[in-house]
Amino acid sequence: MPLDPVAYQPYADPDDFIREVTDLIWVDRSISFIRDNYEPDSIVHGAYGTSTTRDEVIEGTLMRISATPDRTGQAEDVIWEARGDDAFLSSHLVLSGHLQSSDYSRTIANCLYRRGRMVEEWVVRDTLAGALVLQSDLDELARAQAFRGYTGTWTEPAPADPIAVGDSGPRPDDYRPEVERVVEMIQTVWNDRDLQKVEKFFHRDLVLLTVGNRLVIRPEGYRRALLRFLESFPAGRFEIRDIQTNYDVRYAGLRVAVTWKFVGDYNGVANYGPLTGRPVDVLGISQFTFHQGALVKEVRLWDDIALRAQIAGMRGDEPVVLGNIY
Repeated sequence: MPLDPVAYQPYADPDDFIREVTDLIWVDRSISFIRDNYEPDSIVHGAYGTSTTRDEVIEGTLMRISATPDRTGQAEDVIWEARGDDAFLSSHLVLSGHLQSSDYSRTIANCLYRRGRMVEEWVVRDTLAGALVLQSDLDELARAQAFRGYTGTWTEPAPADPIAVGDSGPRPDDYRPEVERVVEMIQTVWNDRDLQKVEKFFHRDLVLLTVGNRLVIRPEGYRRALLRFLESFPAGRFEIRDIQTNYDVRYAGLRVAVTWKFVGDYNGVANYGPLTGRPVDVLGISQFTFHQGALVKEVRLWDDIALRAQIAGMRGDEPVVLGNIY
């Protein structure tokens, strides 16, 4: 069923909608446009928890823009997919930095728009990248943040069949072989820990872009990056919460976006300070790119500073007062 233009008017399509609306708010600084763009009871799941009002979005946007006035962003990818005939779910990869600098970071915002209005959002930022550039004390940054916790859909059980119905609702059965391949990879490599199978799903010349602005290449690099994360939460599991696909030659063809939740006890290697033995709840988003039937690229983001803040809160670490981070 074709998407009704009411879903993205007055723009040409959902891609154009997401690019222009994001620029209007974040580059042109029209923060007040959020009142026209978001429903009053819009829900936003971020790295520090869930907000449930438009006013919270306005306040958070103002604070972030104020904290980083010299930074600007632009779309690196927009993976959108219909949700019925009057709505779409977008996965917007944003590259943010100074106009002439190697200091940059990425954000992925997955936005559910219905009849041109935001109703629910899942967003992750690579705050670790900026912290590393500034050579900040990561644990001190974490103690300056408050993890509020999640509510709503994020606290509910994972969708039984995310290929058919995700957190954002029923989805079209587009590009099923590729979607099934991504789902199988997450189960086989990420959850079952069969790291030898990376070559089954990925091209030899794979590229992984991940937190801390790290670029990882080749299957062995991919294995080591996954192990580095899992070693702190050795029994942890990844839940697939939502999926969307899009084919567009402007973005190298077919891409598949996956919103995931990672839950695991912090009882392994103490990469985040003293162990707590208690579970973390990590919101993450990955964007996968296919070429000739094989995965060739993944952008995998979560907020590493927020993860540290969650762990510090469980330990009862003494909070500190710092300026905002990006």
